Amino acid sequence: MKKQIIAAAVLCTLVSGAAIAQQAKEGPWTLYVRAVNFDSANGDNTGLGLTINNKTIPDVSIRYAFDQNLAAELLLTIPQKHTLKSNGTVLGTLKHLPPTLFVQYHFNANGFKPYVGAGINYTHFSSVNLSPGVDIDRNSWGPALQAGVDIPLTGNMYLNFDVKKIYIRTDVSVSGVNKGAFKIDPALFGVGLGWRF
Repeated sequence: MKKQIIAAAVLCTLVSGAAIAQQAKEGPWTLYVRAVNFDSANGDNTGLGLTINNKTIPDVSIRYAFDQNLAAELLLTIPQKHTLKSNGTVLGTLKHLPPTLFVQYHFNANGFKPYVGAGINYTHFSSVNLSPGVDIDRNSWGPALQAGVDIPLTGNMYLNFDVKKIYIRTDVSVSGVNKGAFKIDPALFGVGLGWRF
């Protein structure tokens, strides 16, 4: 009987040690690479009928888990080029770089890990090449919302589905006169892989 108790205790110790080692192996960081569909709201109160094109863009982000439930994620990408139109007529092109920082809450679920997040976005517009007399403000600050799920695949790899709503706006001027705001406010629908380390 004593031998069985000792064997059970040793087995429990080994299993606990393996679980701790697995946790330590994964660590608090997760790197995500996604393909994201950028779908602009094209909200315009300038009277110019402004729109930008939708497109699929790369999405790279890094997450740090403070504990089992609380984490922070920084969204990064490369400057994205868009065509700006007025009532269907091309006004020119511009690029935007939208780093976004989220604070997330992760739910405890068996087999998958859903989460929600909220944060702040800063967007810088560059390479602005528009029709003569037309200009935009180069900087935008706004809130951002997020919901997603991590599905374990193998080892420290996860399949990730993610939806974001980011509030981006810029003031538009024609011949130096402010015409109002163009609200891009994109919804981002993403799918990709995450590696925890």
